[in-house]
Amino acid sequence: MKNLLTFTLAVILAIIAVASLGNIVGLAISLIIVYYSLKQFLKTRSTWQKIAWGILGVIGLSGLLGNLPALAGIAAAYVLYVGYKNWKKEKAEDCDTEHDPFTSFERQWNDLEKGRTKI
Repeated sequence: MKNLLTFTLAVILAIIAVASLGNIVGLAISLIIVYYSLKQFLKTRSTWQKIAWGILGVIGLSGLLGNLPALAGIAAAYVLYVGYKNWKKEKAEDCDTEHDPFTSFERQWNDLEKGRTKI
């Protein structure tokens, strides 16, 4: 049951991430426009150029605000990534304990030592 719920959650998060790809691209383009216009705005000395770069920055900022739903897609992709890393780590730990004959010996030896210290 836990695996089914995990799989269902992963599918839902993947759908959210894929559906938000357009907004993510728009967010990235808007960020580039805002960054470049701010950089040029601070560089220039002319008043008219400052006005032009300011208008371009406001246009980029409005595009940035319009693509804020991309944050849900970025968050979904991050949760999928973290979940995948933890799942791979669990699988690796399971494989190590199954095939290594010394881990069970070490575990039993530690249990015996704990038993001796209590006596």
